[in-house]
Amino acid sequence: MTEQTVYKILTAPEYESLMRENVFAGSALDLADGFIHMSTAAQVTTTVDLYFKGQSGLMLAAIDRKSLGDALRWEPSRAGQLFPHLYGSLSPKAIMRIDPVTRNPDGTVRIMGD
Repeated sequence: MTEQTVYKILTAPEYESLMRENVFAGSALDLADGFIHMSTAAQVTTTVDLYFKGQSGLMLAAIDRKSLGDALRWEPSRAGQLFPHLYGSLSPKAIMRIDPVTRNPDGTVRIMGD
């Protein structure tokens, strides 16, 4: 894949844990599946709408794909799309930016820097 940046949506408690522990092992779903679910910029809005509907305090972490090395794998998921999956913990060193999840006027999730 050519995506340079991948994204992880964090709930408020997950974000607080990342800041406190200086590492993120994954959400309950991530831990159950054995990898940290991530999205591309094009996939973020649908991921938020499907899995985080009605939740407030969400944070969007922009992650440098290259810093994840071979632990990042592209695997088919929703409707056969390839999604980035991290097999390992997420270090804050890989995170380029963390912003609150906000929406553009058209309803899509705003990706900072776009």
